Amino acid sequence: MTDLLAYEHKQIPWYRTMRATVPVHFREQDQTWELFRYDDIASMLADPERFSSDFKEDVEWDRPIDRSMIGTDPPLHSKLRGLVARDFTPRAVAQLTPRITAIAHALLDQVASAGTMDVVKDFADPLPVIVIAELLGVPAQERARFKAWSDTLIQGSFEDRRKARQRGVHDVAAATVDEMCAYFEQMIEARRRQPEHDLMSKLIDAQLDGEKLSQKELLGFCILLLVAGNITTTNLISSAIICLDEHPDVTERLRADPKLIPGAVEEALRTRSPARFVIRRATTPTRLRDQQIQADQTVIAWLHSANFDEEVFPEPERFDIERPPNRHLAFGSGIHFCLGAHLARLETRCALEALLERLPDIRRVPDAPLEMIDSSIIYGVKHVPVTFTPAGISTSQRAAMAG
Repeated sequence: MTDLLAYEHKQIPWYRTMRATVPVHFREQDQTWELFRYDDIASMLADPERFSSDFKEDVEWDRPIDRSMIGTDPPLHSKLRGLVARDFTPRAVAQLTPRITAIAHALLDQVASAGTMDVVKDFADPLPVIVIAELLGVPAQERARFKAWSDTLIQGSFEDRRKARQRGVHDVAAATVDEMCAYFEQMIEARRRQPEHDLMSKLIDAQLDGEKLSQKELLGFCILLLVAGNITTTNLISSAIICLDEHPDVTERLRADPKLIPGAVEEALRTRSPARFVIRRATTPTRLRDQQIQADQTVIAWLHSANFDEEVFPEPERFDIERPPNRHLAFGSGIHFCLGAHLARLETRCALEALLERLPDIRRVPDAPLEMIDSSIIYGVKHVPVTFTPAGISTSQRAAMAG
């Protein structure tokens, strides 16, 4: 088991050392480059011509996810993103505020009388799954299956999976994708017969260069929206709660002035970004600082390191909800800037508002381990047990009961 706080105690100093000594580093064991400084990473993300998101030359390009926005470059990427971009603008997302708030309170209703809950299992997991499932038009009874699929797809190492695909090995993730494709194929067929007012129906009707999306392009969209639509927010909510528990003075400021919550969300994104890194393929020989990157070599950009770069963020290890400006790279940058960033921010804001309103003395269980999830890609924990005064019982009554 890897404990989050123990991991950070080692990892953050390592990032600092790498930024200072080897900001562009070559890993001999897998012939991969690593970037650690903010400016280098931001430059890479802004240059899709030299640093591609398309790895189809490494494997046969037949998986639905390879035909989604995450695995394509312009002009195809721009066209695919354009099909759904309007549904994720700040204005469009803001219309979901009442529904997200209602979901958050409904989830708290289920645990309010208990005086304890697991923030991940009882709150941070189900909230974004419900939201994205409703956007896609997925029936309520399928949400648990959706969550299990998402968890499976983020486990393990990106490099190990890529090598497995190159060897033709059909791993657990590939089997999960097959299950998801089979499920979505049935949904797509049902929506073709009877369209609904949901995102899936819109994608089925959408056109790309005058033609409707292929079946694999539709499946790629569904899988990407499902996984990206809940994994990021789940871990952001749980990380935000850990951050606030570490800084009770900040928690009291947020209770007194909820308008400060968006700043707390941004600082949680900076200090505990749900995405550890982004990965690109060099398309041409490129020189970064004093290092020569060859064409087709893999480049890993450590977002976590960038977000602690002292040249960009003064006192980077200080949790500052009014940090001006907070130009973190938690959602990436450039053309692949996270499509769901505004939705993730809104869901987390609504979640924190509900928690701070409903659970005035919420505290993490002392000494409970914060076991990290088994993923080289996503940063988060499996459980965050907390306690609070049960609904209907005053703080003074609880203190008397405890005494």
